[in-house]
Amino acid sequence: MKQKKTKEDNISFNQFKELVLDDFELACQSREASLLGRREVLTGKAKFGIFGDGKELAQIAMAKVFKNGDFRSGYYRDQTFMFAIKQLTIEQFFSQLYAHPDLTAEPSSAGRQMTSHFATRSLNENGEWNNLMEMKNSAADVSCTAAQMPRLVGLAQASKIYRNNSLLKKGFEKFSLNGNEIAFGTIGNASTSEGLFFESINAAGVLQIPMVISIWDDEYGISVESKYQTTKQDISEILKGFQRDKKGDGFEMFVVKGWDYVALCEVYQKASDIARKKHIPVFIHVKEMTQPQGHSTSGSHERYKSKERLQWEQSYDCIKKMEDWMLENNITNAETIQKIKEYSKKKILESKSNAWKNFQNSKKDEVQQLISLLTSLAKESEYSSFIQGQISKLKNNLEPFRKDIFIITKKILRETRNENSNAKHALINWLNNQANANKNRYNSHLYSQSSRSPININEVLPVYNDTQEVDARIIIRDNFDLILKNHPEVLIFGEDSGRIGDVNQGLEGLQKKYGEIRVSDTGIREATILGQAIGMAMRGLRPIAEIQYLDYLLYAIQTMSDDLASLHYRTKGGQKAPVIVRTRGHRLEGIWHSGSPMGMIINALRGMHVLVPRNMTKAAGFYNSLLASDDPALLIECLNGYRLKEKLPENLSRIRTPIGISEITKEGEDITLVTYGSTWRVVMEAAKELAVIGINAEVIDVQSLLPFDLNNTILKSIKKTNKVAFIDEDVPGGTTAYMMQQVLEKQGAYNFLDSKPISISSKAHRPAYGDDGDYFSKPNIENIFDLIYKLIHEYNPKRFSNLY
Repeated sequence: MKQKKTKEDNISFNQFKELVLDDFELACQSREASLLGRREVLTGKAKFGIFGDGKELAQIAMAKVFKNGDFRSGYYRDQTFMFAIKQLTIEQFFSQLYAHPDLTAEPSSAGRQMTSHFATRSLNENGEWNNLMEMKNSAADVSCTAAQMPRLVGLAQASKIYRNNSLLKKGFEKFSLNGNEIAFGTIGNASTSEGLFFESINAAGVLQIPMVISIWDDEYGISVESKYQTTKQDISEILKGFQRDKKGDGFEMFVVKGWDYVALCEVYQKASDIARKKHIPVFIHVKEMTQPQGHSTSGSHERYKSKERLQWEQSYDCIKKMEDWMLENNITNAETIQKIKEYSKKKILESKSNAWKNFQNSKKDEVQQLISLLTSLAKESEYSSFIQGQISKLKNNLEPFRKDIFIITKKILRETRNENSNAKHALINWLNNQANANKNRYNSHLYSQSSRSPININEVLPVYNDTQEVDARIIIRDNFDLILKNHPEVLIFGEDSGRIGDVNQGLEGLQKKYGEIRVSDTGIREATILGQAIGMAMRGLRPIAEIQYLDYLLYAIQTMSDDLASLHYRTKGGQKAPVIVRTRGHRLEGIWHSGSPMGMIINALRGMHVLVPRNMTKAAGFYNSLLASDDPALLIECLNGYRLKEKLPENLSRIRTPIGISEITKEGEDITLVTYGSTWRVVMEAAKELAVIGINAEVIDVQSLLPFDLNNTILKSIKKTNKVAFIDEDVPGGTTAYMMQQVLEKQGAYNFLDSKPISISSKAHRPAYGDDGDYFSKPNIENIFDLIYKLIHEYNPKRFSNLY
């Protein structure tokens, strides 16, 4: 057996032996964690389990070449890797399995993510960046298959940006060291069937970025064999077209067996050297992996695997094969192997017990406090026997959940609803305090809680020195010019964003001025445009990702919803990606590019801000506000607004449109009209027509749908007018219904209405083509006038007679 060589020099055989045995011990411990984790689920202590058994050796090999500053974007099989890079302890692994809502016990997500979903803490407790170059980093995992791939592209592209943008050499040291970092991606073989996978690898091949993708291949996707998943039943075979050759760019490709320890170490060293030094993407197809416990705790793999397959998996289990290799090469003996296995079982049991004990102890004080309060209440209540019975339930429940505490407390409060005592008031106060504590445990950090939250940005109004008007696109273009000049970390990219300066010329000439790194074109691949933005934003850059039209956003809605919008929440403030998504929509005539599916968008993107400015000056102010803040946002420019005339502000780079603040654009006292975006202009024209016959409408532009009307401007208006209509060009029951719920229910405006609230929206179908199709499909001036007049007529028929 040859001595193993390091990069620097030879090491002794004893040193090599020690390294190998350490790796074997880690593999055994990870395997025991998987086996014990499954049992914890089956006993009811945990809800669901999904583990990395069978994948241990490949992950250990990957960890050997993973350096500080590198990023992992993986899926729910990578526990061994996280153990190996020392970003996860066994106790933390079990704390996550139990959903311990404490960052000290479970730093990945404070119990918000299912087991085997890992994340490192990119942010400190104040929401500010830690030094990512002093850490081994893992982007927060996503369960949706292949959802980790678009973000992986951006994590790798960030290295290319840092390497090639000279303006980022100073002041960004905590994010990169000359772009030498690799983004490591992992994915199961069956998940490579997803479109997101192929879109992402195509993007990576085009961009030529330092990415190493590992495909863990155990020949199944849950119960479905490879022959139903992949052409030729071999993903590396069908990826050969991406392989680099003498003609140009592409991927380097390696195929290795998941049980071959030596080959795995060699392949990962080669792959990382290529990616780190040459900035070339690399595939590693790790074949002949096993899955000893099947897909998850949801079922047994004996149901769908043949006896022959199950026997093969036992024979080719990577830990068994490593044992055989060590014995064959006299690295160790059977006695030492047995001792390592026994020690691993003991350690895992101890770690599991500690995690469970800490999880239970975190609730003991609450239980004891409640018992004390209920004992006092029982002394003063005529329902003493009922309360004592509930106290007994608490005492007999040796493993209570917090929901059990709340269920019992609320049962007692319902029973004693007609009583009034000091003990009862003390119980209610305690319950309210616990509700606030649980809000922090389970509901916090959907949006930024840092000092840079967008809702803290104060308004700065535009200043005008003359009355000269320009095409509104000039305002957007000049504002982006100033943004790029003043913010070297900003990049703008999307379909047609570069050479031609976007389809509406809002980026005209900016690629020529700032270069292709800062303002660039992309392929037609919306999901990875968003993924590029997410990954780069997670590494300290400020990407503005352009989606050409609003309806194209639907290609990327899953990436935005499951990854971007939930990132800050699912890490309980541990990671952020302040992406700005730029698009344009509304009012174009035709079935395509003219929809306004805002109801779907705002309900899919809770965790992002959704901004709907009525003109380009407002949009410019929003961009400036977002760049001064740290939340992700979607900004929809009015598609028919680029050629309209607006005054050019003198203080363009300094204007700020406040986020979440509505604006009264026409005052009135008869009815409140609530709208946004392109529909605002239609509503304003209808309001003028209404004024001619004596109906003085107040028009409010909400400007921001998420967050919505934080200052209760609409409520204040309704208190004056006592009538309201919500108007947009979404489908019936879409965003108008959302706005109505926010105003009537959340703000409490229902109490001030003298007439029923109404909504005016588009037809249920997409708009037909042409001027007439648009007119009869979407709200128009006459339609709005008629419906508002009808409402006023019903309220005051003597003054306003029937129109028709």
